[in-house]
Amino acid sequence: MALSLKRVLVGRPLETRQLKHQRLNNFMALAVFSSDAISSVAYATEEIVLVLAMAGTIAMAHYTIPISLAITALFVVVTLSYRQTIPAYPSGGGSYIVAKDNIGTLPGLIAAGSLLTDYILTVAVSTAAGVAAITSAVPSLYPYRVVFCLACVAFITIMNLRGVRESGAVFSVPTYFFLTVMFVTIIVGIYKSLYTHQAVHNPEYLSMKAIQPLTFFLVIKAFSSGCSALTGIEAISNGITAFKAPEAINARKTLTAMSAICIFLFFGTTYLAHHFQITPKETETVVSQITRGLFGRNIMYYFVQAGTALILIMGANTSFSDFPRLSSILSRAGFMPRQMANLGDRLVFANGIILLG
Repeated sequence: MALSLKRVLVGRPLETRQLKHQRLNNFMALAVFSSDAISSVAYATEEIVLVLAMAGTIAMAHYTIPISLAITALFVVVTLSYRQTIPAYPSGGGSYIVAKDNIGTLPGLIAAGSLLTDYILTVAVSTAAGVAAITSAVPSLYPYRVVFCLACVAFITIMNLRGVRESGAVFSVPTYFFLTVMFVTIIVGIYKSLYTHQAVHNPEYLSMKAIQPLTFFLVIKAFSSGCSALTGIEAISNGITAFKAPEAINARKTLTAMSAICIFLFFGTTYLAHHFQITPKETETVVSQITRGLFGRNIMYYFVQAGTALILIMGANTSFSDFPRLSSILSRAGFMPRQMANLGDRLVFANGIILLG
């Protein structure tokens, strides 16, 4: 009975010689490894305005764009750094391997521990943010948000146990759907901001009062919160071996494409939030407010909310791709249980996937 259930959920075992056929092309790899980074833009802007809102309207009006530009510059620097890392360490491992080889074992383990912790938190944050997008569109579902989160984690765990190619095929759909609706939203928003001369007057924005003074530390806090936009940027350098040959070249191309997409989405969302005087709300996300202001509550609004919810939930998939791979590298080095290095029936590191789930 248990075996039959496993076959239904996971699928039939694959032979080891099929491993090379389980590798990903660039199109599918972008969906698998970039969903976390791409999904981060859906809440990074919100993190900035949430902090600046404590200092009132003036702080949001004057510091939102400069902080976003600083984060964008940092994004470029980190991308260039990982582009050098990929050909230098084509076996994967990312920050752990780089730190271990160049600084020492202890710094490498600190980097590895940080990444493993980040992957765990990413699953929690991504699913919670995705469900928040759903409850923003359908407030009546708000009391059931924890149940939705747990169901999402279970679904992603099972899909990853079915293998890299199968999970990639499933998760590429929400990724590219989100990119399509967000590109349309940002382009329409920029057009309206530049070519329609109707003044924007948001009473809630203009009447926002400061609850604490604007200090250097508050600006730094807003910057660090907005740096959530960089979450997941290291995923491709950790999973180079999942790419089709030539692995390093394909990984670099995918990293560059991912970074360009993320920068456009992040800064575009921030610009629209600034221009249309969006204020942070507990019951509605910034992306929801922007879309509602541009399109109203029509079909496009619900497309964007559905796409946002899907990409945020699927953002957890990046962790399920990289946590097991990094765990297997640490296992082979003797720093994690040896079972973490074993391939499962579907030629994935099943123990790492189950542990993360």
